[in-house]
Amino acid sequence: MKIIAKMSCATFLAGFCVLAAFAQAPATLHVDTKQQLHPVSPMLYGLMTEEINHSYDGGLYAQMLSNHVFRTSWAGVESWGLIRNGNAQANADVDKTTGPSEALPTSLKLVVGAASTGNEAGLSNPGYWGMAVRPHTKYAGSFYAKADGDVGAMTARLVSDATGAVLAQTRVPLHGGAWSQYSYTLETSAVASVSAANHLELTVAHAGTVWLQLVILFPPTYHDRANGNRVDLMEKMAAMHPKFLRLPGGNYLEGDALADWYNWRKTIGPLVDRPGHQAPWTYWSTDGMGLLEFLEWCEDLKIEPVLAVYAGYSLKNKNGGRPGEHIAPGKDMEPYVQAAVDEVEYITGDVTTKWGAERAKDGHPAAFPLTYVEIGNEDWFDTSGSYGARFAQIAVALRKKYPQLKLITTTPIKVNKEAEPDVLDDHYYKSPAAMFDLVHRYDDAPRGKEEIFVGEWATRSGSPTPNFGDALGDAAWMTGLERNSDLIVMASYAPLFVNVNPGAMQWPTDLIGYDAVRSYGSPSYYAQCLFAAHLGDAVVKSDVSGAQDRFFTSATLSEKEHVLHLKLVNASNHPQALTMTLDGAKTGAAKMWSLHAASFAATNSITEPEKIMPRESTMQVSAAMRHTVPAYTIEVINVPVK
Repeated sequence: MKIIAKMSCATFLAGFCVLAAFAQAPATLHVDTKQQLHPVSPMLYGLMTEEINHSYDGGLYAQMLSNHVFRTSWAGVESWGLIRNGNAQANADVDKTTGPSEALPTSLKLVVGAASTGNEAGLSNPGYWGMAVRPHTKYAGSFYAKADGDVGAMTARLVSDATGAVLAQTRVPLHGGAWSQYSYTLETSAVASVSAANHLELTVAHAGTVWLQLVILFPPTYHDRANGNRVDLMEKMAAMHPKFLRLPGGNYLEGDALADWYNWRKTIGPLVDRPGHQAPWTYWSTDGMGLLEFLEWCEDLKIEPVLAVYAGYSLKNKNGGRPGEHIAPGKDMEPYVQAAVDEVEYITGDVTTKWGAERAKDGHPAAFPLTYVEIGNEDWFDTSGSYGARFAQIAVALRKKYPQLKLITTTPIKVNKEAEPDVLDDHYYKSPAAMFDLVHRYDDAPRGKEEIFVGEWATRSGSPTPNFGDALGDAAWMTGLERNSDLIVMASYAPLFVNVNPGAMQWPTDLIGYDAVRSYGSPSYYAQCLFAAHLGDAVVKSDVSGAQDRFFTSATLSEKEHVLHLKLVNASNHPQALTMTLDGAKTGAAKMWSLHAASFAATNSITEPEKIMPRESTMQVSAAMRHTVPAYTIEVINVPVK
């Protein structure tokens, strides 16, 4: 009584209102499985990625060595150290006069004045923030070399940073003469613990000169592909049940300057013929992951590529600001139009075509499927007004040769009928609060003209990966995507990946985090896995009344499986009581997956990767029932139907 007596009137009334809220009647949710409103787009959920946050080099692309083509900066040859054991005498520097190919015309020249067994000279590489070395594992490597003098064999070793222990080693005999490619295998036995604190050493024990270029080392890759991808990251993407991959990326397509565009022709063929290019997120792209590797990524996940072709616009102008520069429509654009037409031929042409034959030469005779082609990326930044003409020039050429393609515009345009786009690409990056407010964005949008591709979207507040508030925003947004999947044909979260080491990230918030050894899914990642894994082929009629403002639902039906997929998202700090009427539901057990946290700020991390995970359970359902969704909870319920 004394405590109550000291409470102000305002405080008392606020507490009373909270209690009254809990005493309110439950909200009403009515789902009629017999009333199908429209089909769900079969391509609804997919992947979007680009070279950002070391998504490829130092990420998905499994090549373990950093700066394997010996690029220089003000600090010298980055990532490579000079080894001079004992009384060895040696120096190393870039030689701009010789290299193994036109694409790689330079090399690292190692001059050894004195060396012997136990007094070796050579080079070391720490990888991308370390190298994962695992027990009983084979690592496949190669390098190009030219030797002058009898330097004997080169020894390749994996070495522990902490102990200096040699974890695996092999000898590679070198011969004199012209440039040659050498291959080697390193195989570990027992390794005390899996760690990133390891490095590669390449040494010789005789005096002489060796030029090196394109030094690579691969762990086992997904589906054992040569020049392939990290197993754990591919498995995480497979668990998202994607239907497509938007490639090669957003800003990565354009580049900061016109000269930095994604010239796909320079990303195919042997690695030694790929010069690499400057990517827009501050670091060099080796293009080890080139166009064919993107397509094989799709093949491995059994998904379809959504190809973005360059449309003649750069991100920045000559002063380094926006708007960027553009290629003038007309004659100046013709080489880029041809590049787009040829790129489609490389992907879809049979071996009798010029570029289909090149694909076969690269090791993949079979053509790839292709339905959607996006022309450019985020061209709303171009204030010149040239995008409509640039789009039309490419669109007309593509439609002339490939009339079956569906073309995507990056911004609304007015063009002649023969160049009209089929799909509009919308992008959204929002805070949790703003995303909740955006959920109904497409509910009343006009139908009948362009379809919508939400090519980039994310709820952003966590770093480096989404927190649970972001997951709630994403799940709420996905209920809107599903509800409007007659208009929205595809959607993909961005960015997909982030290397969590200091200095590796340029953009938070990112779906999947990793270092050299481990990877983890964010709360948003698990929300996406749940939504895509439990998606029907038709949206059914559903209505909610009396619910809190931040309560969101989706209801889709799998006719073949006879299952209603019910998604319930409670982004409020109060539980949401429901009276549910599920017309057509069978009485009995239903499976439920729940994703929950105590606050918006709760999250997963590289050290706590499974702090927030889906929990599977069963619940009893009937045509009419009571159910309460706890605060800060995402639920997916599979209800059997008659």
